[in-house]
Amino acid sequence: MSTAPVPFRYKRLGYVALNVTDVARSTAFYRDLVGLAVTESDDASAALRCSRDHHNMLLYRADAPGLKRIGFELESRKDLEAAREYVAGIGLAIEPVSVEELKSLRTVAAFRFRLPGSGLCIEYFVQMMQLAQAYQPTVAKIERLGHVVLNVSDFDGALQWLTGKLGFAISDFVPGFAAFLRCHPNPLHHSMAILTGTENHLNHVNFMVTDIDDIGRGMNRMKQNGVEIVFGPGRHQPSESIFLYWLDPDRMTVEYSFGMETFPEQGAREARLLEPVPGTLDTWGSTPTPAFGKVGVIEQAAA
Repeated sequence: MSTAPVPFRYKRLGYVALNVTDVARSTAFYRDLVGLAVTESDDASAALRCSRDHHNMLLYRADAPGLKRIGFELESRKDLEAAREYVAGIGLAIEPVSVEELKSLRTVAAFRFRLPGSGLCIEYFVQMMQLAQAYQPTVAKIERLGHVVLNVSDFDGALQWLTGKLGFAISDFVPGFAAFLRCHPNPLHHSMAILTGTENHLNHVNFMVTDIDDIGRGMNRMKQNGVEIVFGPGRHQPSESIFLYWLDPDRMTVEYSFGMETFPEQGAREARLLEPVPGTLDTWGSTPTPAFGKVGVIEQAAA
């Protein structure tokens, strides 16, 4: 499936917003065991980072854990305005972000829309505040928020929207099961992926680390603190990264990965057609536990 040209350019995956049942508990978990830095927090929400950005993860108090939205940064204000006109033109309702919320998010401009089928809220934004103090790694050398993966009930429909309408490029593809998507021209193998499922839900959130030792140390740290490991360590065939997955306090799945294939803006290789067998997900031979990638409702638009 080819990528449709769009009149705007992605810069990167900027942040993920999660709904959690206990903000203080989840904030402590992502700070002390995962290694994010807390920018702001209260009983209702928290902002955490793994860069100079004001936030790379947002936590919001909710009755059920899940995915609230995904934020992608575009390259410029011109790109954002072109994207706003384009998204409205393909029939998607624009959800404006108020001046008050932009101020709280420390972002210059943004708008939101929802992916048909899953109802996923996607935000396009530009110019998040950069903090004076650099992110200081603690328990792990986190390089960036890497990607977000969803299970979707209409795999072909979601793939058509993401590649045929929203400009994502396929890096690797398992027919009818998985598509690994980069927000072109960002070079990372995938900033988003979709997996087939019986319902729409969050599969996992990934953080990329700079040291392979962070995989082993992370595994032992999670075990020592009673955190459930649900997959790995292992190595993915797509992206070639070494990985480890565990559950957060609400049993949502989180990943560390080390290493990832990158793509040039021009002349990138064609997407590979990969075999739908367990060895594609882990060339080392491990298999996920039943709890892997199961928890995380996708928040829907208010009635």
